[in-house]
Amino acid sequence: MRHPTRSPLIIEGQTVVAGSRQTLEIQLPLLYTHTQVMLSMHIVHGFIKGPTLFVSGAVHGDEINGVEIIRRLLQMPILRDLRGTLIAVPVVNVYGFVRQSRYLPDRRDLNRMFPGSERGSLAARLAHSFIQIVVKNSTHGIDLHTGALHRDNLPQIRAAFKPETVEEHMAKAFAAPIIMNSEMRDGSLREAAAEIGVPVIVYEGGEALRFDELAIRTGVRGIVGVMRALKMFKSPRNSGMRMQQNSLVAKSSTWVRAPQSGILRANVPLGVMVEKNERLGFITDPLGEQEEEVIAHTAGMVIGKVNLPLVNEGEAIYHIARLDSEEESNEFFDYPANIND
Repeated sequence: MRHPTRSPLIIEGQTVVAGSRQTLEIQLPLLYTHTQVMLSMHIVHGFIKGPTLFVSGAVHGDEINGVEIIRRLLQMPILRDLRGTLIAVPVVNVYGFVRQSRYLPDRRDLNRMFPGSERGSLAARLAHSFIQIVVKNSTHGIDLHTGALHRDNLPQIRAAFKPETVEEHMAKAFAAPIIMNSEMRDGSLREAAAEIGVPVIVYEGGEALRFDELAIRTGVRGIVGVMRALKMFKSPRNSGMRMQQNSLVAKSSTWVRAPQSGILRANVPLGVMVEKNERLGFITDPLGEQEEEVIAHTAGMVIGKVNLPLVNEGEAIYHIARLDSEEESNEFFDYPANIND
């Protein structure tokens, strides 16, 4: 029989003893109907000391792939031998999630409100609670996102990709197809966490309000990869998973915008390498009398695109990542058919 070697984890007066797992409910501000709203989190508190990783989903309430990624993560048998602690919060923006909206009821973007304020707006209060309850009890974090409504993102990691940093280590361990070198955004969870010494990487994959199986599987596998890199459990000799090649790294990216308003016929899918001046599709009027080509103005990989074919002039329709070298652009990726350990 094993005996705990760690102290209990105490969050908001609730205790999780070493070697156990527990779901906690944290009271948030009521709805105007006086209906209770709870921030639900599941904590796996291992017997053996190690990092405390938080994984958060639905900071934007309509980005639901992260919810499914966390559900699958929590079902994995390898968590039985966890070293350290996992804090899983599938739905951070509960208010937006129940309304199927990116925003809170006050139309604020939660990911521009961190670190928040105890006496501020509803969004600021939620941001403050998450920082105080989750981030300050963690040593590392992974924040799960998708593209916006009608916009699809290739699975990718966004991090400040500086050599020999914890963020770089985590980003490489996640092994998404591509890593975007992304500076901190004012008011973002990643920036607020960094201010208190908690490195966070952001995973993007799929589209808002849609499950994307590739993005979900890549997300689960990536989190497990980061946990192994942080030594939160041993890597088995044979995990039964195909090895994925190293991520490509993009130092910058650009959007190709619609040259005219009309109906888009997109020819190029996500993940494809394009050349400068390559044709990506056509935009026509409803009668097909006025047609204009959509042209890539730079070479790179397509990492995002609009799914709704009805576009206005100037609208961003293709997101292209500029890669470091032509040699890197010739690499291909294998995705797991099954990620169960």
